[in-house]
Amino acid sequence: MENTTTNSIIINNKYVLKDKIGSGSFGTIYTAFDLFHKDIVALKLESVYINTPQLHLENKIYKLFNHAKGFPKIYDYFIDYKLPWGNYNILVMECLDNSLENLFDLCNRKFSLKTTLQIGIQMIQRISYCHDKSIIHRDIKPDNFLIDNNNFVYLVDFGLAKNYRDSKTHMHIPYRENKKLIGTPRYASINTHLGIEQSRRDDLESIGYILVYFLNGSLPWQGIKARDHRAKYQKIMEKKLAMPINLLCKNLPYQFITYFEYVRNLRFADKPDYKYFVKLFESIASENNIILDNNYDWDNNIGIVSEEAQNDVDACSNVVENQIDHNPDIPSSLQQTKNPNTK
Repeated sequence: MENTTTNSIIINNKYVLKDKIGSGSFGTIYTAFDLFHKDIVALKLESVYINTPQLHLENKIYKLFNHAKGFPKIYDYFIDYKLPWGNYNILVMECLDNSLENLFDLCNRKFSLKTTLQIGIQMIQRISYCHDKSIIHRDIKPDNFLIDNNNFVYLVDFGLAKNYRDSKTHMHIPYRENKKLIGTPRYASINTHLGIEQSRRDDLESIGYILVYFLNGSLPWQGIKARDHRAKYQKIMEKKLAMPINLLCKNLPYQFITYFEYVRNLRFADKPDYKYFVKLFESIASENNIILDNNYDWDNNIGIVSEEAQNDVDACSNVVENQIDHNPDIPSSLQQTKNPNTK
């Protein structure tokens, strides 16, 4: 699409394609302007020609969640939609600009204990909801947690997710070995590195690594050099296996050691006690005289980001209305979408 101007592309007479904001092995994410609701949305595009399509499964999972708070709303899903550079499946969803990784950078790559605990509690609540719906995420990382303007944490990107049990009978999937590593190696559980089929315990171990990452600024296995990805993943696994939990959690509240001991001792099909994890993090706050009041390290900066986002919406609206007036290729039916306040 190198020679295509995205602002000239309108999907289904409703969404004006805007900026590319991300990409991965399963697709590309764009922002778009919703002509009817005058708002920015996110579009996830997946080529219809890829060998392992995932977007239909992700759409199915979001529908299962039924607009539950903490997961993006889904507005539309188009199958085999023709774009100038090929045919794509397109998932249209709520746009949430700020990932925890972006906010981590904004805060000089260190979160306070208070911010980390509040994030951790919300992460546990989101993953508990997923697991209750018989879904494991399998790619828990800071990039896949986004926040809204009220500091509510959202879990996104279910391209690697799967059912760990039958949704009706609750029959757990069987234990298997020799599985390929699925997810992000930096945050993957030890059992995932060892090739063991993932279950609920693995999502929780990944959350633990994220919290240590936020408090310390990095993880001990970051920056490992190797000749190729396979060798690097092997070295990361060896580092995780060799590192005692008390060393991983050095200078952190003892409850983090308790957390890792709990999740690593879970058997494959065990149901975790999510409320216990929340109480564990709340006890850290209590012992350190921390008030969990929904104030975060990034609050002073996020207002600037939010204001810029609103300005972006307004600017996009003006540009699109100008296109409606002057571009003969835009259907006349879109005239009704013009802002009545525009003169």
